[in-house]
Amino acid sequence: MPTYVDPSKCDGCKGQEKTACMYICPNDLMILDPEAMRAYNQEVDACWECYSCVKICPQSAISARPYADFCPLGGVCIPMRGSESISWTVQFRNGSIKRFQFPIRTTPEGSIKPYDGLPETGNLDDPLLFTEKQVATPKKAVKEKHPLEEPDKQMEVAAPMANPLFRKEESPA
Repeated sequence: MPTYVDPSKCDGCKGQEKTACMYICPNDLMILDPEAMRAYNQEVDACWECYSCVKICPQSAISARPYADFCPLGGVCIPMRGSESISWTVQFRNGSIKRFQFPIRTTPEGSIKPYDGLPETGNLDDPLLFTEKQVATPKKAVKEKHPLEEPDKQMEVAAPMANPLFRKEESPA
């Protein structure tokens, strides 16, 4: 379900030019109302439901109505972002509560080097993939024609005759 902002909890990231949810939204849907100083999802139908804004909000003001497959109608799903993990609390309609904790990235933004230790990128026309050293050769021919067995050959000859569309009709004289 698309995200929504609880205006009683949102403080507009204390009047900064860009709120945390505006910064993180991959679809640029979150905007700040300059008069109310509250963020909101400007186009709910375009929300990808990635929960990035829900997880990053420092005030826990953004929520999403969870899907019925993991949180049935009447349930609540609340993320709490810590310095090293995100804890999800799922409260079911019968009152039972489950908590899940997942680590978050603790490296500074922009410090990750995804291609560190890998060879430089090569020619785009090269048939090899980035990590391949040579093209794998198949063990068996891909378009190999399988020989027909003797009964198959008889059916191949007999089948057109059995089909009424292939029969020659005697023309009345």
